Amino acid sequence: MLKKEPNTYLILLALWLLVFSASSQVIIVAPILPDISAALHVAESRLGDLVTAYAVMLAIFAVIVGPISDKIGRRRVLLLGSAAMAVSLYLHGVATSYAALLMVRALAGVAGGMLSGAAVAYVGDYFPYNRRGWANGWVMSGIAAGQILGVSIGKIVAAALGYRWPFIAFAITMTFATLLIWYAVPQPNVALDEKRLSIKRALVNYGRLLIGRHTGPAVLAYLLMFFSIGFFVIYLSVWLENVKGLTGVEIGMLFAVGGVANLVAGPAAGSLSDRVGRKPLVVLSCFLFGILMLSTTFVVAGFISAAVLFGLIMVTVSMRISPLQSLMTAIVPDAQRGILMSLAVAVGQGGFALAGKFAGPVYVKYGFFSNTLIGAIAIVLMALLVAVVIPEPEGDVKDEEEEDLVASGAEWPEAVTAPHAQE
Repeated sequence: MLKKEPNTYLILLALWLLVFSASSQVIIVAPILPDISAALHVAESRLGDLVTAYAVMLAIFAVIVGPISDKIGRRRVLLLGSAAMAVSLYLHGVATSYAALLMVRALAGVAGGMLSGAAVAYVGDYFPYNRRGWANGWVMSGIAAGQILGVSIGKIVAAALGYRWPFIAFAITMTFATLLIWYAVPQPNVALDEKRLSIKRALVNYGRLLIGRHTGPAVLAYLLMFFSIGFFVIYLSVWLENVKGLTGVEIGMLFAVGGVANLVAGPAAGSLSDRVGRKPLVVLSCFLFGILMLSTTFVVAGFISAAVLFGLIMVTVSMRISPLQSLMTAIVPDAQRGILMSLAVAVGQGGFALAGKFAGPVYVKYGFFSNTLIGAIAIVLMALLVAVVIPEPEGDVKDEEEEDLVASGAEWPEAVTAPHAQE
């Protein structure tokens, strides 16, 4: 039975472990692509399909689960999603062919779709807006820890034991996350969507969000962000190994360096955004990320230069993630938070899937500089979009803002309550 007075730090720990496990099993794919290629005798140009299969299924199920999480509450979705992710990752242990690996990556994408929007929306439900950057910063630092521990060790484990074992390790940590969510994470006492679930109504609400003057650009920003990251990072390890001669161990250490930078900068950026606003950090990080991406092929000569550059890149990523998520959770009311974040994640994964599909052929034909150029263009477009179109909220949407919300394309719920836990 859940405690009547939930422990905030246990909640953060549960969400952190979930993010650590879920993000690590995604991030590890790029560093071990050479191992997968060698073990399964797959051409380099086809490796991006592993990313695309995951991203497409995540996008589809994020759209499906978004309205459900607004209806039944975020806690139930987090429980089901974390359990489903653990099972799908255990199944990687029997994926001994490329077709089988492609299938289990798609299954992991299904679970990822259940978790992605719900995890961010939960932070928006439970924590007040003026503490949301701090909370998001700590929760998202799980991604950084995944780079330090999960990805770096996973790369070494994959090189020694095979590509399947890192996924099994993350299945174990996701199992612990599921148990911790069941024990320590309550359902926040926010307004749920009391109207009947239907496909037609969900499509109408998604359409309104897509054309909303605030929500539409926010969703597009997510697409550009994921497209940019995907076009750059998916073939980074391949380029570093095949062109620059880095070893598998060095690439594992490279991700560890980036993780340390992210771990230090992420919580600090989240807390800073609570004081100075979200938009300045998001815009600045986008421009810096674009510059650093473009410099990659000119600056990287070996492990040291790659580690310095990748560390700086991860600082810019951490500057952007939690402020952007905190901003987005405040532009709709409680009962629409799940559907907005699920839509944003789905569209973002669509961008990542596009990157996965085209980054390989572009890399093979034109070289890695073309990947960095396309990624830089996309992230600069995101910066301009956030700077010019998306507003800087001062807090969560209030009742008196109903007319503005409807005009922006969202459907107003019947009630909005303060974010605290139900028993």
